[in-house]
Amino acid sequence: MLVLSPCVCDDVDALSGIDWENFGFGLRPTDFMYIIKCKRGGEWGKGELQPFGNLEISPAAAVLNYGQGLFEGLKAYRTADDSILLFRPEENAMRLNAGADRMSMPSLPVDTFLHAVKQAVLANRRWIPPPGKGSLYIRPLLIGSGGVLGLAPAPEFTFVIYVSPVGCYFKGGLAPIDLKVESFYHRAAPGGTGGVKTIGNYAPVLKTQLTAKGKGYSDVLYLDAVENKYVEEVSSCNIFMVKDNVISTPELKGTILPGVTRKSIIELAHSRGYEVLERPVDVEELLVADEVFCTGTAVVVNPVGSITYESRRVKYNNGEVGKVAQELYEALTSIQMGHAEDKMGWIVQLN
Repeated sequence: MLVLSPCVCDDVDALSGIDWENFGFGLRPTDFMYIIKCKRGGEWGKGELQPFGNLEISPAAAVLNYGQGLFEGLKAYRTADDSILLFRPEENAMRLNAGADRMSMPSLPVDTFLHAVKQAVLANRRWIPPPGKGSLYIRPLLIGSGGVLGLAPAPEFTFVIYVSPVGCYFKGGLAPIDLKVESFYHRAAPGGTGGVKTIGNYAPVLKTQLTAKGKGYSDVLYLDAVENKYVEEVSSCNIFMVKDNVISTPELKGTILPGVTRKSIIELAHSRGYEVLERPVDVEELLVADEVFCTGTAVVVNPVGSITYESRRVKYNNGEVGKVAQELYEALTSIQMGHAEDKMGWIVQLN
């Protein structure tokens, strides 16, 4: 096993030179991470904060050899009165446990998950961007850390949380992005793991994503693996369309990730009087929509400016942000950042 020394930054001045106005989305090492371990068939041990650094792991670890691993993503926001707000962390806890069941991993009590998130955020609170300048991205991981040779669940599991300050996922903030429909490669198939946030879902999309970006597109939109005509999701976010003021999004049938932001947008849109349909969405419908937007923890709500499918390229709203996307983005972020009353009961405040 190889152990590398952790890196801890105790210098408060390390943040003084950060240009928060032009702060992008990427990894920036912070001070601490939170770790808990569990033997197969046993109970989770006592969690602890450790300096941020490399993990000690066997080269025979199940996560490295067989992909037995899950991850989550959520954010913490700083308010004008220096409070810290978390957005629906219990949803991430429950989704992690759904994934753990599918991947033959031990579930983590929701209270344990929430405690770990809070400890990791508070220990790194100095890294939370100023109000309105970004957020602290929180990355929980559940991995088969124990060594095993032969296809079987790991003998030991590790739950770890690290954090990183981030800005906007796509350059330009709330600006329309350009998507390329992928009709050869598929992200997930029925009966597979497309509906859980396992690590194996993401490396396969890199090839198509890099190819698309090399041609000037922002990301890739995937179709279903059976009929190759129904919209599923973008590489790392869900998708919505608006037609005649009705919002539609692909239904959850095991091949699409049940996004926390997706769920929140559906509930928020209902509360604002919109009709929202979860149903099969044919790619041809998408091409005649009035508006299209993506949702996810990283992107929040991001309008789509154009979609290219085979030889056709369709533009939406003349390159401007659509009114529905704008409305829902403002409504959601106002709750997340503490600017509006949380009538939905979504916010967890840390003192």
